[in-house]
Amino acid sequence: MRHHSVNRKFGRTRKVRTALMRDLAASLILREKITTTAAKAKELRPYVEKLVTIAKPATLAARRVLISRLGTEAPAKKLIEILGPKYKARAGGYTRIMKLPVRKSDGAPQAMIEFV
Repeated sequence: MRHHSVNRKFGRTRKVRTALMRDLAASLILREKITTTAAKAKELRPYVEKLVTIAKPATLAARRVLISRLGTEAPAKKLIEILGPKYKARAGGYTRIMKLPVRKSDGAPQAMIEFV
């Protein structure tokens, strides 16, 4: 049965898929807007929104969890110092996905994900 198998695999092993999500999340946090495929954007959205929710209390424990999930300190620092306080009063829905035209080379549907 296929219950609870909702994550997209992207034709990658678990370690590579985890690294992909970490890198996409770090890029989105540092740049606040990235363009990627629609499937990757849809998979990235809940990952990033959970990180923003963790960053809202701005505690040392939250900072350590963010560093462990993202792998580096720069995006965790930006989450704690800038994005966490910015969305303190917001209950959720920190990101927006906008569809873009398909990529010419392979016809992949593109999307832009950004913070609101």
